[in-house]
Amino acid sequence: MSAILMDGKALSAKVRGQILEETHRLEEQGVRPGLAVILVGEDPASQVYVRNKEKACAECGFYSEKYVLPAESTQEELLGLIEELNQNPRIHGILCQLPLPKHISEEAVIAAIRLEKDVDAFHSSNVGKIMIGDFDFLPCTPAGVMELLDEYQIDPNGKRCVVIGRSNIVGKPMSMLLLHRHGTVTICHSRTENLAEICREADILVAAVGRAHFVTPAMVKPGAVVIDVGMNRENGKLCGDVAPEVAEVAGYFTPVPGGVGPMTITMLMKNTLKAAHLQMK
Repeated sequence: MSAILMDGKALSAKVRGQILEETHRLEEQGVRPGLAVILVGEDPASQVYVRNKEKACAECGFYSEKYVLPAESTQEELLGLIEELNQNPRIHGILCQLPLPKHISEEAVIAAIRLEKDVDAFHSSNVGKIMIGDFDFLPCTPAGVMELLDEYQIDPNGKRCVVIGRSNIVGKPMSMLLLHRHGTVTICHSRTENLAEICREADILVAAVGRAHFVTPAMVKPGAVVIDVGMNRENGKLCGDVAPEVAEVAGYFTPVPGGVGPMTITMLMKNTLKAAHLQMK
């Protein structure tokens, strides 16, 4: 048996096409969605992400601005820029690329972005809205996973769902989204006992642990849906948290690259489009 590969690249292209159509409709009403991306310092991985976000904005017909600040910029300078963007009517979404240099508080920066422009959905109020199921924006990676599940008609309702990882960006919101869809959710992490045993019970297994090839075939129930959120580098090559051999056991499988990755940036575009709609009102 070989798993059905869940093609995030193809789905991403389809969703971006829909976003572009919606952008054209908004432009007829005099509004063009605008995204500002801020990068502090010269982190190579962050530079790649920022370039990909610029490219996605162009594909979706958005207006975009990029700010690259030197690593030694002060927190006050960064907060000042965010406040300018908060007040700028052309900018509907603000994204500050993480991680930030050690001397700048990520919490302070996230809190400074206006709620309706927080297209990463990191602000504590937006996080709280996800908890109660009444949200405007979803964190981009978990939202991309849900979009993939929907595209392949995989319904979490009544299913045993296991999420490995408890980060604020992926693990926790991912668990809530599966729970809102009536999945029975277990969150596992570095201190979970009998981890392999728990994983083997999962109908839907989401790996967001940040360790290359952490999930092995022995941890996967035959026919399970395996979602690999990992982005690791091994010998210069991009690889996921799930060993490729898992595809021989699973029913559905997201490859790395080409699975969840393309969907993450596309969901950022979707959030920016929604932000433009909300701010029109």
